[in-house]
Amino acid sequence: MQDLYKALGVSKSASAEEIKAAYRKLAKKLHPDLNPGNAEVETKFKEVSQAYAILSDPEKRKAYDNGEIDASGQETPRQGFYKTYASTGGGKYDPFDIGDIFSSEEVFSDLFGRQRARRRGAALRQRGADVSYRLSVPFLEAAAGAKRRVQFSEGKRLEVNIPAGTENGQTLRLKGQGLPGVNGGEPGDAYVEIIVEPHPFFTRKGSDIHVEVPISLPEAVLGGSISVPTVDGNVSMKVPAGSNSGKTLRLKGRGVRDRKSGERGSQYVTLKVMLPETPDDELSAFVKGWAEAHAYNPRRKTGMN
Repeated sequence: MQDLYKALGVSKSASAEEIKAAYRKLAKKLHPDLNPGNAEVETKFKEVSQAYAILSDPEKRKAYDNGEIDASGQETPRQGFYKTYASTGGGKYDPFDIGDIFSSEEVFSDLFGRQRARRRGAALRQRGADVSYRLSVPFLEAAAGAKRRVQFSEGKRLEVNIPAGTENGQTLRLKGQGLPGVNGGEPGDAYVEIIVEPHPFFTRKGSDIHVEVPISLPEAVLGGSISVPTVDGNVSMKVPAGSNSGKTLRLKGRGVRDRKSGERGSQYVTLKVMLPETPDDELSAFVKGWAEAHAYNPRRKTGMN
């Protein structure tokens, strides 16, 4: 089982911001869209996403640090009563010394009480116990919907239908897929909690998707059509002339499906103007000459200057 902190390359004392920064760096490097057909990288990306899904949640991180859940998010098996007793200072650990915990009268009463119950109602039906699991799902699969073939701890393999618009932490009920009943009783149910893996550049708020898209200086000044990623794939979007960094454009119906209304939200695209990565003498000379005749202070209206 992997160490979640090692998976992200951070220490156990790392802050929430350090964990987030480490994930974003790895996610951009390992994302399957950037490494098509590389199964090893895809596996590593899933491990990194699972690590972030747990360590970015304060409660889950605390549970992991305390050994209450493992690296997959499953609860760890609880120790027997005798180990619990020993660990709380109840004396030298002896798995056969239970006299201080239960009296002999209680032990025999419980033992023979259960035997009498079996004799009285050998055919008494009892419903099977429910079971709980956690399943990590890529962001885009949760948004668009998918079917995943999952093998549970009992060895059972099931096809789990993940509805479009599934949210992080949403629990799916698989009726009759829990533990078998007793004496012909109906089986319990399986409850699958969905952990949605974070995406390198998409974020979700309700049924809306938010993304920041870089644009060039000419696109910002002159406007034009650019290709923008959505949960359905790339689409063409018009950038108005004179667009500044921070300007947000809306793509209606490009969000995820709302579970209650059935309607899709919108995608909000925030523009970020990017200068060329390498200095350009011609651009610098032009801007210098232009600024001398067209000086302006963009901070004046903000109260910063």
